[in-house]
Amino acid sequence: MTNTLLRNCHALVPDARGVPTIARNQDIVVRGNRIVALRPTGQPPEPDLDVLEAHQMLAMPGLINTHAHVPMVLFRGLAEDVPIERWFNDFIWPLESNLTEEAVYWGMQLGLIEMIEGGVTTVADHYFFMDQVARAVEEVGTRAHLGWAVFGSRGLKALEETAAFAERWKGGAGGRITTCMAPHAPYTCDDGFLRASVEHAKRLGIGIHIHAAEEMNQTRASLERRGMTPIQVLDDTGVLSVPVIIAHGCGLLPEDTERLSRYRDHVGIAHAPKTYLKLAMGLTPIPALRRARIPVGLATDGAVSNNTLDVFESLRLMALMQKHDASDPEVLPLSEALDIATRGSAAVLGMGDRLGQLAPGYLADIILVDTSGAHWQPPHNLAAGLLYSARASDVQTVMVDGRVLMRDRRLLTIDKARVLAEVARHMERLAQRVPNARIQTYKP
Repeated sequence: MTNTLLRNCHALVPDARGVPTIARNQDIVVRGNRIVALRPTGQPPEPDLDVLEAHQMLAMPGLINTHAHVPMVLFRGLAEDVPIERWFNDFIWPLESNLTEEAVYWGMQLGLIEMIEGGVTTVADHYFFMDQVARAVEEVGTRAHLGWAVFGSRGLKALEETAAFAERWKGGAGGRITTCMAPHAPYTCDDGFLRASVEHAKRLGIGIHIHAAEEMNQTRASLERRGMTPIQVLDDTGVLSVPVIIAHGCGLLPEDTERLSRYRDHVGIAHAPKTYLKLAMGLTPIPALRRARIPVGLATDGAVSNNTLDVFESLRLMALMQKHDASDPEVLPLSEALDIATRGSAAVLGMGDRLGQLAPGYLADIILVDTSGAHWQPPHNLAAGLLYSARASDVQTVMVDGRVLMRDRRLLTIDKARVLAEVARHMERLAQRVPNARIQTYKP
């Protein structure tokens, strides 16, 4: 592992109040896998530092995708313009019956390419055949929080197998991989299954990643069926007693937010706004969650409901849609939106003490964003540029754990041409839909 000086960048850093701000003309010193100093440009570099010229690009913490199904890139474009029930029952769950370990491996590689090229250094992935996902992450050099998704219909033996995966890969890839239990949702896992998931999580010292209150119809159905919201179910079954990533939360009621606030030190919400717009799911009540100090992070969900793994796009849509929903342009100002993209997303993964900031002692997950494009000019306000102008293709250099994975748009740890060829080889078989072969049935 080399020691690196990122020389002469503008840096997105927290000010004395913790508000994201731009520090101009900075050098960032990285030793091993940690940031050890930020200092004004101009000091001669220590002789043991490899100098990486930043040319006044904007340095920021690597983006964190707090909820995704990365290998779903294999099915991109195959479920368009349908409501959520048909999306699951007629498209996704039949398509996923075609998955194999090999296909998931190459799908994960493709997703990692897309995320690295877009500045995403960490992903919380919730999918199947997760040993292959972990293998891809280990080889490519990114960071990941991994859970093997499981439905209650598969039984407790399947849950034990996913727990074995979590134990096997916990702390894997030199600490770049963390793991969790991943029961799918309260509407696909009964209470006993959720309680068993909690027992495994406590035994292994890990958390849970789960879909809950994804949209308001699910919340209404849960209330009608059992007199409890999905969030109450999570509380009643003990899920909220361990660290939890809750995906979506578009169906949260005010009393759910109050309940979640009791657990805000270890529970967070993953927000994937493009999916919500595309499937007409509603929106996560981010201002209320922020007022309750419940961590919120950015997410893409899978590429069949989003079509990209572009976290910059999620960031922009989050800010714009919250303003639109509130009919108030002052909702979610620049500083709050960028805080969600950095410190908030790290907190959702339980990594707020080591990710999401460019500061001494934090892990060296850093991206350099080119601000020279016409869409950035004139650069009066670089923070506004990040929120409203930046494109995934502006990312030039990506470092994870102190190792450069992409430099000047050139991938250094993955063979892109090989991955694209392998994905193409699986494409025709994966696109076949056999409804009777669906892996699960959606009923909120």
